[in-house]
Amino acid sequence: MTSHALLENTVSVAGNPIFYVESGTGTPVVLLHGGGPGASGVSNYSRNIDALAQHFRVIVPDLPGYGRSTKNFDHSDPFGYLATMIRGLLHQLDVDTAHLVGNSYGGAAALRLALDTPNRVGKLVLMGPGGIGTTRALPTAGLKSLFAYYGGEGPSREKLASFVRTYLVYDGAAVPDELIEQRYLASIDPAVVAAPPLRRPSGPTALRTLWRMDLTRDQRLKTLPNPTLVLWGRDDKVNRPHGGPTLLNTLPNAELVMTSHTGHWMQWERAALFNRLVTDFLQPDSTLARG
Repeated sequence: MTSHALLENTVSVAGNPIFYVESGTGTPVVLLHGGGPGASGVSNYSRNIDALAQHFRVIVPDLPGYGRSTKNFDHSDPFGYLATMIRGLLHQLDVDTAHLVGNSYGGAAALRLALDTPNRVGKLVLMGPGGIGTTRALPTAGLKSLFAYYGGEGPSREKLASFVRTYLVYDGAAVPDELIEQRYLASIDPAVVAAPPLRRPSGPTALRTLWRMDLTRDQRLKTLPNPTLVLWGRDDKVNRPHGGPTLLNTLPNAELVMTSHTGHWMQWERAALFNRLVTDFLQPDSTLARG
């Protein structure tokens, strides 16, 4: 298999820098990363970019608040803001329509973008996406760990390692120290420490924000035309796995694959399976996709 070069660039969206890498040629596929501390596009999808670039033009941004992108963030409507910024990125790249692949936070952003402007999205791949009933109950242990990262005595390698090895993956021993170190250093960017991009809503507008973040309340889900592949680890400790059947039974053109011995980070833990499923699903003649 031939490796494709990663091309780095930054564009301005509504006056804010958005960093992205791209690789490969063909139909555009945008990979949207999760919202854990120290996350970035390339680190989240390190085991997937090259495999997908064999078939598609793969675009991998750092979401606002993360990596080398702007640290400005609208906390009143997080998923709506992310959707607007990614749509702006597509506009800057002269991409009319793209397939979207989103993990967790990025999955919620991808789904919100499709709900707001389904004509800008081809197919959706959602891995353990946020916003699927996550605001109606008490946070999971994984979300509590995530929200607590910048609290107390502040960020540390130990807290980062505990979050990644305990809650992101099924087998924590498989996560190398280098990955922990990379994410820890990214997590202590002073601009991020001063204003973490992902936090539990609070204050007088908290209920309205939580309502906006619960995508299962959105009646547009029932008529969303875009073919959607939902992937969920049965052992996900961040977003509850029952979200998978919820989406399957709500979206009109959805397929669901759930895997055992898999946590919240399917694209990393089950990379070969993930790459195969996504590549097949995004092909025009896919045996998985309806619609």
